[in-house]
Amino acid sequence: MTDGDFGLLSPVTASPAVTALTGDRAVMAAILDVEASWAAVLEEAGLVPEGSAAVVAEAADAGYYDPAAIAERAQGGGNPVIPLLGELRARVRSLDADGVGAAKAVHTSLTSQDVLDSALMLLASRAVSAVLLEVKGTTTALATLAEQHADTLCVGRSLTQHALPYTFGLRAAQWFQGVAAASRRLAASKLPVQFGGAGGTLASGSKLTAGTSETPFTLADSLAAKLGLAPAAAPWHTNRLSVTSLGDSLAALLDSFGKIAADLLFLSRPEVGELGEPLAAGRGVSSAMPQKQNPVLSVLIRSAALQAPGLASQLHLAAATFNDERPDGAWHTEWPALRQLLALALGSALQLRELIEGLRVFPDAMRRNLEISGPLLLSEGVTAAVGPLLGEDGKLKLQAVVDETLTAPAAEQADTYRKLLREAAPADKLPDEKLDALLDPASYLGEAAEISRRILAAYPEFIAPTKGAPRG
Repeated sequence: MTDGDFGLLSPVTASPAVTALTGDRAVMAAILDVEASWAAVLEEAGLVPEGSAAVVAEAADAGYYDPAAIAERAQGGGNPVIPLLGELRARVRSLDADGVGAAKAVHTSLTSQDVLDSALMLLASRAVSAVLLEVKGTTTALATLAEQHADTLCVGRSLTQHALPYTFGLRAAQWFQGVAAASRRLAASKLPVQFGGAGGTLASGSKLTAGTSETPFTLADSLAAKLGLAPAAAPWHTNRLSVTSLGDSLAALLDSFGKIAADLLFLSRPEVGELGEPLAAGRGVSSAMPQKQNPVLSVLIRSAALQAPGLASQLHLAAATFNDERPDGAWHTEWPALRQLLALALGSALQLRELIEGLRVFPDAMRRNLEISGPLLLSEGVTAAVGPLLGEDGKLKLQAVVDETLTAPAAEQADTYRKLLREAAPADKLPDEKLDALLDPASYLGEAAEISRRILAAYPEFIAPTKGAPRG
């Protein structure tokens, strides 16, 4: 095995599934697929000798080529298409035993940017499909959690403090909403073919199709169809909205993953203990402390989310500095940024699915933490219901009750609040049964159940009809 980048410093992307779709060999295969598809387009249009496409397709097997050697030689031309193209042409000639002249079909009227832009869109299409498959497994599991825990009480937190009674079902539904909304945006991404020729005028393509029923635009549309990419109304060599939009959609999805990971990192702390990552032999171990069970899935997912904004920003920086009609170094900075975003999205999607499908939920701990603030957690609802019974200064009286309660030791605050509340609002104004109802956290959940239902109903395509979703 030769030296290379195996992900030692990026464990979230160190997966054979990620490498297969975003690694150097995947990039090289996408470039070769573009060239082979273009040869097929030319032959179907009658612009190259019959039989050329089959020869090119055979020569375009990525297994014939060494990505390490291609990468090193790419320094000579500034991109990997040039050295790979040289080897492809040589192999086509060697395979053209019948002398059909198949080499004429290789790269005719294209430029390196046409091929590499199209190849990266093809790479993205394949990676995004895999990401969305994993996402559907995650969102299906989140929908199940939302339904199973619709009545599981927990505490809602605001600016790190206990705020109001909440349900774990609504929390899961909100996680679902973030992932589903970002995934819907990603699924709608338009990944166009690139075809502009050497200077973006289609001059060589126009000459190639002169006197035929074809035009450079019909050829480009045929290429898009063969690759499964979107057709492009015009070349976009220096108009990079397709790239930045894709990057933004990937970053938004990673944002939604990061939100879940951040919540889980807090909720799985021993002193909180409301959730736990799935257990697996050898996972979460410490090199020094045998007792630790680190939430490593959440850690890796969060690491991916924290990298995404910078990578998306790099795509925008490049787009803003694409000079002339064909760019210089700005274009080159897109490639690693976009590929890393794809790798992070896929790697973290795999991790998040495993995490959510195996998530351990501890309702008793949720209830315990809810009761730390006791009835004070209901003070908003109590004030709204009881304040008018106490006259014009009723709200001020109830605020004084809260303030005095907070001076009591934490363990005594629940009894203190109830006692002071009873003193402020005698039984003739506030019967015991009404007071009990006001101090029941389950009575102050507002529209939590309906919010969850509406969220799940808004994204039906992200809930598999049967339990779970197939693995990629």
